[in-house]
Formats: sequence, structure tokens, C-alpha cells
Amino acid sequence: MSWLEAIILGLVEGITEFLPISSTGHLILTRSLLGLEGEAIDRQIIIIQGAAILAVIWEFRKKLFHTAFTLHSDPLSRRFLLNLFIVSVPLAVLGLLFEDRIKAVLFNPVSVAIALIVGGVIILWAERRKHAERVQSVDELTALDALKLGLFQALALIPGTSRSGATIIGGLLSGLSRRTAAEFSFFAALPVLLAATALEIWKARAELATTDVKPLVLSCVVSFVSALLATKLLLRIVSKYSFASFAWYRIAFGAVVLITAYTGLVRW
Repeated sequence: MSWLEAIILGLVEGITEFLPISSTGHLILTRSLLGLEGEAIDRQIIIIQGAAILAVIWEFRKKLFHTAFTLHSDPLSRRFLLNLFIVSVPLAVLGLLFEDRIKAVLFNPVSVAIALIVGGVIILWAERRKHAERVQSVDELTALDALKLGLFQALALIPGTSRSGATIIGGLLSGLSRRTAAEFSFFAALPVLLAATALEIWKARAELATTDVKPLVLSCVVSFVSALLATKLLLRIVSKYSFASFAWYRIAFGAVVLITAYTGLVRW
């Protein structure tokens, strides 16, 4: 990566990782425009995602530290940790089974654009349903709730779907309040993405030791800062407004990609 490419990828990842607009889809489109391909870039992008996850750890550090230090005495802390494990299982298992096939077939700009549009329509449909809010805090989630949200999160294996978007909409359909659905979507990302980042750093240890990592470090810093701002923005939005604005963005952006791809205006 060049310095400029590092900044662009860090911004795209940080801004889109926790908003319901699909970070994977935006990264695929950005990589296509920049001409960045290959396994080395794949690994670096996962590491950049790990930097975005650190923003969630920082934003919710009080909750995470409280959970860690009260596991021996607080049943709520133990239940919260169990729910984080349960919500991660569907994505981890299905990812191991089907990720290579999905990448071979669906990791292209047109598929991403279609998924963006379909996801936008689903968000609008979910928003227009009457919400019966029975869960007002992440501590009130049951194991069954976590499993349901894990199945919704696994839909993010389809690029353009949005992991956070699928989890949030799944939360709304399951009776979570808007803020609770958004918060738990942040927490749900921690186990899988931290594990993926650690694995990729281990795989790339020899490569990282022999190449210039300064652009990657810059990209991680940009990803962390922009992700921190994006999480704060999302929590403010869901406290007052619906997710409809994100849905319309998805539909409009997906339509632009499809039109420019089929007319040849942009070489995605």
C-alpha cells in the first residue's frame, strides 16, 4: 500500500465497520478502484479491521473491564460472556465451512451492489414494523437471544450484507431496543474479529518482519480513530432516529455501482 491508499482503506474500514452499510462491501469496491489485489492485501485488511475493533474496546472499556473483573462474583457478567461466545459460533462455523466458496463467487462489485440494495430494502421493511421492545440492556439478553443474533450476524458472510446491519435488524426483530441492538452488534464483533486479526498477524509474521509496515500502521491508526467516531455517531443516531437513512444510502450507492458497472462508466 502507498501512504494515500493506507489512509483511504483505514477511513473506509473505520467508518463502515459498525454502521449498517457493510464494511466488507465498501472495502471490496475500494480495493477494486485502487487496484489492490492479492493475499498480502487480504491479510492487511483483516489487521486494519482489528484496529477498528480496538475502538469498540476503548468505547466500552468500563463494561468490558467490569465483566472481566467480576466473572467470579457476578452472574450477569458470566451470562454476558457466555452470550458473546454463543453469538460468535454461527459466523465462525459457517465461515470455516463456506468462506472460500463465498469469496470465489460473491466477492465482486456487482454482487456487493445487489446485496447493498437488498439489505437496504430489508432495513426499510424492518423499520416500518411495529417494535415490541422487551430487552432494554445487553445484560437482559438470554442465550436464545444471543443464538438468534448470531444467526443473523452470519448473514454477513455475504459481502454487502453488513455484519452490524444484520445483527441490529435481527435485534429489532427479536425485541431489542434500538440502542441495545446497536450496542450488542459492537460487542458481537469482538470475539470473531479479534481472533481473525490475531490469526492473520501470526500468518503474516515473517512478511511483516521483512517489509515496510509504516503504511499498515498508519492505516490502523486511521481505522481506530474513524471507527471510534463512527460508533459514537451511531449510538447518537439510534437514540433519536431510525436506521432508514442508512437504508436509503445503501440503495442509492448500490444503484450507482450497478449503473456505472453496466454502462462502463467505472471499471469496478
